[in-house]
Amino acid sequence: MTALNGSRNPAWVRALLSPWWVAALVRLALVSAYLIGGVNKALHFDGAIAEQAHFGLHPPALWAALAVAVEIGGSLCIVLRRFVWIGAGGLGVLTVVAMLVANDFWNQTGTARFMALNSFFEHLGMIAALVLATMLVDTQPASGNSRA
Repeated sequence: MTALNGSRNPAWVRALLSPWWVAALVRLALVSAYLIGGVNKALHFDGAIAEQAHFGLHPPALWAALAVAVEIGGSLCIVLRRFVWIGAGGLGVLTVVAMLVANDFWNQTGTARFMALNSFFEHLGMIAALVLATMLVDTQPASGNSRA
C-alpha cells in the first residue's frame, strides 16, 4: 500500500492507530508498570521503605516517598498529556537510578548476570519509549481535544 500525506506507514496501519482511544490506551500501557508500582508502594509503604533500604538508598523513607510521587505523578502527566516532559523526565531519572542499583550486571556472574543485563537493557528501552512519548507531544496538533 502507498502511504499518503508523507506518512511512511501504510494506510491500514494509520487507520488502526487513528482512533483517539488508541493513543490514550498506549500512553496508559506505557506507564502501567510505574503507575501500579507507585500505587502498590503507597499502599504498602513499609515494604517500599524496606525495598529502598535493600538497594542501599538512604534515607530509605525519603527514597520511597520520592518513588511514589514520581511513579504516580509522572504517569499521570503522560496519561493526561499535561507536562509530559516533566513526567517522562522524572520517570526516566527514576529508571536510571533503578538500573544502576538493581541491575548491576557488572557486579554479577552466571545466571544472575544474564538476568540483570537483560533487565538493564529492558529499562533502557523504557527510557527510550518515554523520550519518544515526549517527542510525540510536539507532533500532535494543538487542539482543545484533551482525549487524544
